[in-house]
Amino acid sequence: MIREAIVRALRGVFDPEIPVNIYEMGLIYDVEIDGGRVDVKMTLTSPACPVAGTLPGEVEAKIEGIPGVEAAAVEIVWDPVWNPGMMSEAAKLELGMMDYY
Repeated sequence: MIREAIVRALRGVFDPEIPVNIYEMGLIYDVEIDGGRVDVKMTLTSPACPVAGTLPGEVEAKIEGIPGVEAAAVEIVWDPVWNPGMMSEAAKLELGMMDYY
């Protein structure tokens, strides 16, 4: 199914400063699929994130590489504001943050 392929693709995208993918980091807020179009709402750990200019394009490219996807668009949103509590248990474990959030 296309949604699972999208999630797999998102798990292959990393902020170079964090050893956890953006999906497990909780940066992906919504994925809408309409035929061959995929719209993603995501956030960043901070408005000053050094990859703010490149990460959305990388996400779009990964999704557009999935068979059946004709176009992808990423919208950066700031509501709700990301916090470490949004990370998956796997991400918290990887970063040694299980006792904090």
